Amino acid sequence: MPTVQLSDRTLLRIEGPDAEHFLQNILTTDLDALGTGEAKPGALLSPQGKILFDFLIARDGDNAFLLDCRRELADDFLRRLMLYRLRAKADISKQDQLLVHAFWDIDSGGSQNDSSSGSLRYRDTRFPASLGVTRLYGDGVATDADQDAWSRLKIQHGVAESGSDYEAGDAFPHDVLLDQSDGVGFRKGCYVGQEVVSRMQHRGTARRRVMIVTSEQDLPRGTSEVRANEKTIGALGSANGADGLAIMRIDKVRDAIDGGHAITIGGVPVTLSIPSWARYTLPQTDAGADDA
Repeated sequence: MPTVQLSDRTLLRIEGPDAEHFLQNILTTDLDALGTGEAKPGALLSPQGKILFDFLIARDGDNAFLLDCRRELADDFLRRLMLYRLRAKADISKQDQLLVHAFWDIDSGGSQNDSSSGSLRYRDTRFPASLGVTRLYGDGVATDADQDAWSRLKIQHGVAESGSDYEAGDAFPHDVLLDQSDGVGFRKGCYVGQEVVSRMQHRGTARRRVMIVTSEQDLPRGTSEVRANEKTIGALGSANGADGLAIMRIDKVRDAIDGGHAITIGGVPVTLSIPSWARYTLPQTDAGADDA
């Protein structure tokens, strides 16, 4: 089974009697629904509802959590958490000694490898359970896959992350399907940016969505615009050969399809599809909505 070290990721640990209450009040993820052995997606938003930091969150015993986040943003993330902590009894620290790995395609009854037996394991809930995609936190883990294999898996299943698919501060949770992947708790109490996200949910105003891009040739490098009828209708994020992910204006995608206009990236024709697990659909008519 493929195993890859994700060198661009690191871990923050939040521990203490107030850790869960503290995190529940600022993050999008509903921790009441976070089970043992699960790593769920989530985000810390700006007051305007934009994603500042995205992550996977998992329980690490009683009154402790691990936040699996982008390494280059970890220090800023830690400082932001410290800012919100106030008088909460919760210690926040980086866990650089725990390396981040992922493995998948576990056969029935199989295990990853003996060298990883002392590591922490969590099912990555962004992927179908049948794939067995698992986060592995520890050292001494044998790897046999590279970043390209991991990128292909994320693209195939429409899993978007900041840095590769969008810039921190530029996207709403709905844009990157956190509302569809259980990364936003709509029944929990308030959290930072909750008012904007809830309004988008209840009014159905989300117009930007992650879509899977496929082409008959490699996607061009150095360009991100997805175009139709001489207009920009989206932006390409990660790409691997002829496949990629893009955040699209789905009302404009509908217009292009209805109008018979070719959809292209750098002049290369592409087709777009909705991730199989996502619940959104293309608008039936032109919604005519302004940008969110």
